[in-house]
Amino acid sequence: MSKSNPIMQFFAYQHLPDHLKEISKPFSDMANQLVDNLPPSAEASVALRKLLESKDAAVRAAVAK
Repeated sequence: MSKSNPIMQFFAYQHLPDHLKEISKPFSDMANQLVDNLPPSAEASVALRKLLESKDAAVRAAVAK
């Protein structure tokens, strides 16, 4: 996982149970693609924040009762 952007720490998924890893991994992969392919900018940061919001919502949906 890229360490070039501090937000990337929140895309880590290795610590999660397997059923949540399946949900989180695609978001981590996309975040890494964005960091690798976009120049640092305010808009790139917004893209990562929105992706993080989406990942968090997906994980919450998976654990909702």
